[in-house]
Amino acid sequence: MNRLYAIGRTMVAFILLFTVFNHNPRASAAGTQLPFDDISDNFATEAIVHLTKLNLINGTGNRKFEPYKAISRAEFIALVDRLLAITPVSSAISPFSDVPKTAWYYEWVQPAVQLGIVQGTSPSRFEPDRSVTREEASVLMTRALKQKVGIPIDVDTLYLDQDLIEAWALPSVYHLHQLGLMEGASGNFRPQAPISRQEAAVLLNRVLTRSGWSEQIHATPAPKIQLGWQYGQTTKQFEQQITQSHVNTLSPRWFFLGKAGTVENQIDPSLLPWAHKLGKKVWAMVGNHSDQLLTHQMLSSTDQRKTFIQNLSDIVRNNGIDGLNIDFENVRPEDRNYFTLFVAELAKQLHAIRAVLSVNVSPDFGSDWTEVFDYAELEKYADYIVLMAYDEHWGGDAEAGSVSSLPWLQKGLETLMTQVPASKVILALPLYTRDWYSNATSMTSSAEWSLLQQNSLVQSHVIKPVWNDYLGQYYASYRSQNMQHQLWLEDGRSLTLKALLGEKNSIAGYGYWYMGGESIDIWASLRNVMKFSSYHFS
Repeated sequence: MNRLYAIGRTMVAFILLFTVFNHNPRASAAGTQLPFDDISDNFATEAIVHLTKLNLINGTGNRKFEPYKAISRAEFIALVDRLLAITPVSSAISPFSDVPKTAWYYEWVQPAVQLGIVQGTSPSRFEPDRSVTREEASVLMTRALKQKVGIPIDVDTLYLDQDLIEAWALPSVYHLHQLGLMEGASGNFRPQAPISRQEAAVLLNRVLTRSGWSEQIHATPAPKIQLGWQYGQTTKQFEQQITQSHVNTLSPRWFFLGKAGTVENQIDPSLLPWAHKLGKKVWAMVGNHSDQLLTHQMLSSTDQRKTFIQNLSDIVRNNGIDGLNIDFENVRPEDRNYFTLFVAELAKQLHAIRAVLSVNVSPDFGSDWTEVFDYAELEKYADYIVLMAYDEHWGGDAEAGSVSSLPWLQKGLETLMTQVPASKVILALPLYTRDWYSNATSMTSSAEWSLLQQNSLVQSHVIKPVWNDYLGQYYASYRSQNMQHQLWLEDGRSLTLKALLGEKNSIAGYGYWYMGGESIDIWASLRNVMKFSSYHFS
């Protein structure tokens, strides 16, 4: 008995000693701290735990993560958006018939589409529940990280199953391999295999923990000028719209050219302390009522010009206004030099009291409407040149068309920037559209619509917008009261493309004509542009 007892104690001691030397502290700690019961200590554990703590990834319920389950397109895009700190967007217009507004992923698909991170599987379908293949995941992540990829060279031995990788995915697969973000196993990439939830977690975690990348994601982009014009609203309405936006520079319609150089003054001084308390600037608009004769008389007369400038300067100084925004339209081409002289003299006066001068100009397409604007000369005196990138087709136009198509805007911006540095350019975007209508016997006419009016029509299911990739906006037609109607819509998607073009050119900021015309979702879309454009992952 004593001998058996001794042998037994020896065996117990051996087992205890074996346990101590083979104990895995990480596995033990993980076993008591893991957020899910169905994840084990493997290559993905650390990533899953890290992303869960950051609220970037969730389980599937009842403390389950289902690590081997294939991840859907909707789930993957939601993860990418969260990773990049992209704000969810609930636009009025859905790009896909199978992405209903009631779906949890609707607000995640929208910004990813707007920013060009993801596309549909067809012009009208997204297939949100379809599994993401590993090669598709590589392409989506490459777009999300804004990586420039080309056709890889000398990659014959990268993976044993490389011949199975589609040509459209091979550059992304190769690039992510080079970055160490996505790899294969046992020499194979398995391109058509669905990417699992744990593999997706590892991919996202590698992005987040790469040196310098997390800092970019968590940084606040440098602020740019965000100019919002008042039009048809009371001061209180204007203030309410400002608080719902990211506008930091207010432009109320306070001043107009009067007779003999006088100023028609419609100032509401209560706006100034309100704006300044919130850290916002006020650049009051100065208009000319599109009156050619009155404008010519002031510009061409030394005395009237001097009187008008002095009156404006006195009002700015006495009221603590931060600057002026000159909005002279329908000015005679022969007043080109006079207008430049007016801007030069006004700038001198405003700069002496530390006020800002911005001047609105139209895109130059060789018409009399824009001949008065000498871009190169105006830039010498004004602090900012504001390009009014709208009215491509206007109310008096006999031809129906877009208010601001992307190629039209791009050409206008490129022309301006040949003469004005990006640091002085403000790109003004439309928060309105036009409803064009005609019948068999009448000429084409139109009515100006706010985006709220446009969206109300969309939501009533009267129309089915179709995306036009070339124009960069949705188009729709419908019949009402024996009239044929056409709409070129402006929304978060179209405005995002316009703003992305501005960011590509590193311009000073943006203007919005007009506050109150927008739907609330467009501000989230535009904030995403500023955030996404600030990333330079390298």
